[in-house]
Amino acid sequence: MSGRGGPRDGRRRGQPDTKRERRDLGQQVEGRRAVRELLVAGRRRVHDLWLSSDADDASVVAEIVELAEQAGVRIRRVPADQIERRARTGAPQGVVAFAAPVPTADLDELLADPRAFLVALDGVTDPQNLGAVMRSAETAGATGMILPTHRAVGLTPAVAKAAAGALEYLPVAFVSGVPGALDRARRAGVWCAGLDAGGEQSLYGLSVADAALVLVLGAEGRGLSRLARARCDVVASIPMHGHLASLNVSAAAAVACTEIARRRSEG
Repeated sequence: MSGRGGPRDGRRRGQPDTKRERRDLGQQVEGRRAVRELLVAGRRRVHDLWLSSDADDASVVAEIVELAEQAGVRIRRVPADQIERRARTGAPQGVVAFAAPVPTADLDELLADPRAFLVALDGVTDPQNLGAVMRSAETAGATGMILPTHRAVGLTPAVAKAAAGALEYLPVAFVSGVPGALDRARRAGVWCAGLDAGGEQSLYGLSVADAALVLVLGAEGRGLSRLARARCDVVASIPMHGHLASLNVSAAAAVACTEIARRRSEG
């Protein structure tokens, strides 16, 4: 891709760039819902919007065009195959936007909020999982996310699409390691609650749910790391009533965030 209308990335068409994937901060956004929320939120500048020349006349497409025009975004109608070649997700839905990076949040500022409700992910590597967790966290009223910069997925186009717009509203603090971030949280007087199948108390009886809180979830397969678990004030589990012993991290996050939101709304 020549980069005309979109940022130059210095690679041949279709060639993956693992290093660039790790540095992603949401600059390329794909999918109708994610692009709509990017424009509605107005939190960062959108440089260009590519629309497939054969995109249907769905109301959301018309709304995206209207929002882009109001924001002074350059709109390009391009052939469908050009969208597919430039896309980095499997289903861009004929819409790709190029924007400024997601602004990163300061962890200490997030921790200073007396009603802090942060979600920390300890090494999640699947973009669909990260995006789904972000969506659950944002809709539950979380005040921020804590993500490690190493051995974890970045804010790739797949994450942005799965997050369905949550990326535009949820502050994200990047840290060199989750255990160190939990140390900072505890020093700031914020409770750290891990979620793990082997937790000693039920999520539904979590005593710190309505306090300033960091909810910590582990990576796919291995769960919480030893160091992260050791820094949690409490480790809770979701009661299972069927034959299976645990949930996928994104499903567990949805249950936990919803329960914490319920408890906090009652407090």
